[in-house]
Amino acid sequence: MSTETNIARLLGAAQLVVFIFGIIGGLLGTKAVGSGSISDILVNISNNLTLMRISNLFALVECLVIVVLGVLFYTVFNEQHKIISLVALGCFLAEAITKAVAKIGAYALIPLSQEFVKAGAPESSYFQTLGNFLYYGVDKKGYDIHMLFFVLGGILWYYLFYMSGYLPRWLSGWGLVSICLVSIPVLLGNYDRDFLPAAQILFLTYLPYELVLGVWLIVKGFN
Repeated sequence: MSTETNIARLLGAAQLVVFIFGIIGGLLGTKAVGSGSISDILVNISNNLTLMRISNLFALVECLVIVVLGVLFYTVFNEQHKIISLVALGCFLAEAITKAVAKIGAYALIPLSQEFVKAGAPESSYFQTLGNFLYYGVDKKGYDIHMLFFVLGGILWYYLFYMSGYLPRWLSGWGLVSICLVSIPVLLGNYDRDFLPAAQILFLTYLPYELVLGVWLIVKGFN
């Protein structure tokens, strides 16, 4: 088995891990946090500690695999496109770091939520102030920034796929177009999260792509 085939399969496997862990971790986190005011969120987290911990663990594993994914992409493209590959690798490293930092806020919400409930869930206290900072200021804002680096890196990697011919043009073109569409809600979300719900439908153009790309690389490899 050639080195190129091994790299393609590793790249596909890493892509699938990022996809699966991202989806499952996100769903578990959403379930643990629930909705409502920050007081409601703290109570929800205290009632779903296991889900919150598993969600955070999945996110950290995803961060690690994002680094692996970036290194594998770099291995594929650095000889022909060294500068673009370096910039794209830097974006993926920044993506992984910002998401890991964001999860510090999510982890800190666990003991805070327990103390909040133990204190009788007071209506107006420092719990809400600290909870707002950790949830919206660290966790959510960190996620928004990590998505910005993800989009920038993704555009560069899929552009290199399109130009290199390692994948069929329809597949690399799908990735390039869909990641550009995803950049719209990502940019809007970094400006004001109130824009996100209306624009998130554009994510539907990209989500299946990560799954298809991962399976394609494992089964077919490079052209």
